[in-house]
Amino acid sequence: MIPLIIIEDYNYPLDDSRIAKYPLAERDASKLLHYKDAHVKEYSFRDLPSLLPEGAIMVFNETKVVPARMFFQRDTGAHIEIFCLEPVSPPEYNTIFASTECCSWKCVVGNLKKWKNDVLSLINTADDPDIAKLALKASMVRKEGNTAVVEFRWSTGVPFSRVLDMAGNVPIPPYLNRETEAIDLERYQTLYARVRGSVAAPTAGLHFTPRVLDAIGQKDIDINDVCLHVGAGTFLPVKSSNVADHPMHREPFSVGIGLLRKLAEKKAPLIAVGTTSVRTLESLYYAGVDCIENGAPKDIGQWVPYEREYPYSTEESLKALVEYLESNNLEELKLGTRIIIVPGFRFRLVDYLVTNFHQPESTLILLVSAFVKGDWRRIYDFALANGFRFLSYGDSSLLERVE
Repeated sequence: MIPLIIIEDYNYPLDDSRIAKYPLAERDASKLLHYKDAHVKEYSFRDLPSLLPEGAIMVFNETKVVPARMFFQRDTGAHIEIFCLEPVSPPEYNTIFASTECCSWKCVVGNLKKWKNDVLSLINTADDPDIAKLALKASMVRKEGNTAVVEFRWSTGVPFSRVLDMAGNVPIPPYLNRETEAIDLERYQTLYARVRGSVAAPTAGLHFTPRVLDAIGQKDIDINDVCLHVGAGTFLPVKSSNVADHPMHREPFSVGIGLLRKLAEKKAPLIAVGTTSVRTLESLYYAGVDCIENGAPKDIGQWVPYEREYPYSTEESLKALVEYLESNNLEELKLGTRIIIVPGFRFRLVDYLVTNFHQPESTLILLVSAFVKGDWRRIYDFALANGFRFLSYGDSSLLERVE
């Protein structure tokens, strides 16, 4: 049954002065809040390895933020901002980034009402001759509610990944209330980002440095990667009072068979770095249920975890998923998820969560509340009272799940 969650119950006072507008000079210099057994303590992020259990499995999201914001203009001079959300043609990220002449994306378009279906030209603010050679144009294919499908064409034969690198801007969160700057090119990206596709960073990972990762490795912690491409929906506030009316957007994810085998035999604590890793990992159980009941996995719907009781153990579900991949000679699971994690959710895999401090009345606050069985205010009150910095460039926390 879909739980009744009133979003106003998940508000807290966040003054603009508490939002970190820029990253600290050193990634791992941030504060770290540790929550365990209803107790909260303050550490430095460099202390994280000492707080983790030896022999654990640790999972990072290796998605890479793409510079997905571009600025165009009409012949009339009107400026149109285009923000690429997800591939349409070709439909896969790897193939669309390899396109060398044209491609189409689902986009958020600023000043959409001013776009009268004419062809737009890229604004080359710096008069860069290499950007000028691209001759990048944007055409409206169709409008889809608040978004549009936009076709891009260019002339130089370079892949679209390079087009974005040359012409695009890093889409920093709107709550920073500033334009993208040079520092964001480096710092709004994790050090281990590898697979292009996100329009927002998995910000829990922004704190990790080589020395922190080395120290984690010295504790015999098994480091693994998943990939979930973060969509623009991560910026969307919950506008409906009843969370049941809030739509979650599909986000594609992939998990290698090697990690699935480890999880199916899990005898060690599982640490997720970021809420995106949590949503990926917890989605796996329901993909395995589909394998048991229907012979193959499918995308995980928003409210699937709450619709009924599931009789299968986590081990049974994940082994079914592994068997499906093996029988189809697949090395990784590729699906999409709309899963929403709210109070009442039953966690089946994740034991520890590394995460930043999230916006009031957001789905991420709901996830944190679910993880600590409603004790989120203790955590946020401590952070507010002790000078922690909030949101994407802010400080971090290590939360141990409440049973």
